[in-house]
Amino acid sequence: MTDLEIAQKAQMLPIREVAKKLNISEDDLDPYGKYKAKLPLHFINAEKMKHSKLVLVTAITPTPAGEGKTTVSIGLTEGLNKIGKKAIAVLREPSLGPVFGIKGGAAGGGYSQVVPMEDINLHFTGDFSAIEKANNLLAAVIDNNIQSKTHSIGIDPRTVVWKRVMDMNDRALRHIVVGLGGHTHGVPREDGFNITPASEIMAILCLSESFSDLKRRIGNIYVGKKFDGTPVFARDLNVVGAMALLLKEAIKPNLVQTLENNPAILHGGPFASIAQGTNTVLATKMGLSLGDYVVTEAGFGADLGAEKFLNIKCTSAGLAPDAVVIVATIRALRHHGGAKKEEYNTPCLEKVKIGIANLEKHIENVQLFGLKAVVAINYFPNDSEEEIAYIKEVCAQKGVQAIVSKGFSEGGKGTEELAHAVVAIAESGESHFKPLYNNEASIEEKITTVATKIYGASKVNYSGKAVNQLKQINKLGFDKMPICMVKTPKSLSDDEKKLARPTDFEVTVREFEFASGAGFVIPILGDTVRMPGLPSVPAAEGMDIDDEGVITGLS
Repeated sequence: MTDLEIAQKAQMLPIREVAKKLNISEDDLDPYGKYKAKLPLHFINAEKMKHSKLVLVTAITPTPAGEGKTTVSIGLTEGLNKIGKKAIAVLREPSLGPVFGIKGGAAGGGYSQVVPMEDINLHFTGDFSAIEKANNLLAAVIDNNIQSKTHSIGIDPRTVVWKRVMDMNDRALRHIVVGLGGHTHGVPREDGFNITPASEIMAILCLSESFSDLKRRIGNIYVGKKFDGTPVFARDLNVVGAMALLLKEAIKPNLVQTLENNPAILHGGPFASIAQGTNTVLATKMGLSLGDYVVTEAGFGADLGAEKFLNIKCTSAGLAPDAVVIVATIRALRHHGGAKKEEYNTPCLEKVKIGIANLEKHIENVQLFGLKAVVAINYFPNDSEEEIAYIKEVCAQKGVQAIVSKGFSEGGKGTEELAHAVVAIAESGESHFKPLYNNEASIEEKITTVATKIYGASKVNYSGKAVNQLKQINKLGFDKMPICMVKTPKSLSDDEKKLARPTDFEVTVREFEFASGAGFVIPILGDTVRMPGLPSVPAAEGMDIDDEGVITGLS
């Protein structure tokens, strides 16, 4: 069966029954239908969090289709519950862009899914819509203030950096001109759209630790400059309260369930290639308050999501993983060993021997943070025994155990061995998290640290535009913030054609953006964009719904 067919046949419990497993009464739930609900923030308990274990799931450099971090995360949660641990999956919400584009949904796969799958992959509880509206309210107020003759604060329209957002892949909106049609329709200026997961509002929601913290961060959003050169922030436009109103429900984490009726919390959804790539601090802390084990993930490979999870989220929120799972698929190792797309499913030990350098680098990356890892080989039926044996041998030489994970085909039963290994690491106390850099270092020093130590680059170059923008960042006093590197997820370098473990390469910072509200600086490498485009044949073309409301083609 397809993922969708499996999900549609799931025997779901009413959400109040799932909540009971977490000792949450029905009165404390804010239901969104029968199978999903919002959770109030008062369940976060700092004392309980001290005794719970945090497990981070990351991965090797993926192929374009993704390699199953969410599937492994959910399967591991099922496995942990099967061996007697009170475990909760705490994950991101899917973005509609990838759902209708090429990657598909983000609710897991096979027998390791969160449900109701259709709701989760579509509008869910409306969090993305609320983020989009809050973002675009600020954009509308900016243009209204520029247009006003009586209420203007003197914003120079040429300096506005705040963009509109929508949750769809639409490359035609990357660079646009607004305000055309005459003076009654606004002041013409260049503008553009980002995809909603790349919005600073999404980043702020994911890093905020309370509603007052959310409002503080929104107020710190940098908008542009006045004609006299002074900076303009969102708080100067008196719109922080209104933006916060739109997020009053979105700030609450969402409770759903796995196929085996275990609790799962989904909240936030920033991309790891262009944002911090992990769920909200509030959801993670709520999971640690309600369960004994929290399994969470960070997008793409350990060079992107895990690096940002650790250097941005953990340092900001005072979190530290007790164990790390690195997801690898043999088909991805074949890819990094030079296999063409049509060869991904053909066993080839020689290609795996080349591609495994990528896995070795990601193991080293996790170890750089003082963390202990286990490798989960996300199993495919065409994986050969000799390929599996070779991967286990190489991992053992790096001091890491590699375990075959069959959560996709068997659910929790297929991940029990992985669960036991994760528990052994988490309870051993061998992980001693330390950030890779000190935020007090200069922006250049932080970029060099990540580029050389995590990517393996030999040098960092800066375009003329980036050099000038760096001066502005320093002048604004944003240089003590962590960095959120933007680059291709398809390579350890900034060139997606460089596979496996490239060496002797340089990376180039093309330009900078900064998210002063979220609290990080954004160096943009290569030709990465913050508004993706659709493939030539988008997944949307294969989707439908019938008169009975039965959906087909969603994955």
